[in-house]
Amino acid sequence: MDTITAIILAIVEGITEFIPVSSTGHMILTSRLLQFNEQSDLMKTFEIVIQLGAILAIALVYRRRILDLLGIGRKRDGGGVMPRSRLNLIHVILGIVPALAVAFFARDFIKSLFGASTVLWALVAGGILMIIAEWVNKRKIRVTAEEMDDISYGQALAIGLYQIISVLWPGFSRSGSTISGGMLTGVSYKASADFSFLIAIPIMCAASGYELLDSYKEITGDMIGIFAIGFLVSFVVAYVVVILFMRLIQKIRLTHFAIYRFVLAACFWLFVMR
Repeated sequence: MDTITAIILAIVEGITEFIPVSSTGHMILTSRLLQFNEQSDLMKTFEIVIQLGAILAIALVYRRRILDLLGIGRKRDGGGVMPRSRLNLIHVILGIVPALAVAFFARDFIKSLFGASTVLWALVAGGILMIIAEWVNKRKIRVTAEEMDDISYGQALAIGLYQIISVLWPGFSRSGSTISGGMLTGVSYKASADFSFLIAIPIMCAASGYELLDSYKEITGDMIGIFAIGFLVSFVVAYVVVILFMRLIQKIRLTHFAIYRFVLAACFWLFVMR
């Protein structure tokens, strides 16, 4: 791996990690285009490092909410009472435990599914789910959670269960499944995206930390510079993308991402895999 390859992969990771297009899928497809073995130990370790850069970015964006959940930094009101956010750690636990449990017990099976053809089908299937979720949310379901603080325990658990799809099907997109799951259970698009980004922090930290225990030896002295560049580039790009996405969320619908997924899958099938 050279510096240019590292920067390209880090940019792809930063752009795709938190928007519903599948970062795993893009990393596999990008590695194929760069003729880089995505199953090599070096590549797996590099992906973990740049994911940690993206995690740091999202943690920085949601730092106030994280502190609030931990009971740190809240100011007392005029009566001396500490205000509480209706979203608490139980919501987060309900949103992450199903996926973490499946990932832990089905780890080897999930790894066996990684591949370009699996990703292409996942891009299409995920896009279909996103279109359905947006249509149902607008026309068939009464939205009961306009903001993240309005999300119920049941909705948080449902989002966590939908997240399992992305765990078992590489390329489906974690954010795509969670945002769609939220919208199908009466959570607004914005609140679903907010909650999806928030629960990404603990689940990605757990997953990346666990994987790093197996592959940290790849971070050797002559590779530290490239890993550091990848981490920094992923952090900066992910931070900018999340800020822009949340500002433009009312203009960029799930259907737009679904169409992109269909086009990407078709182009890759026609021009790369055939």
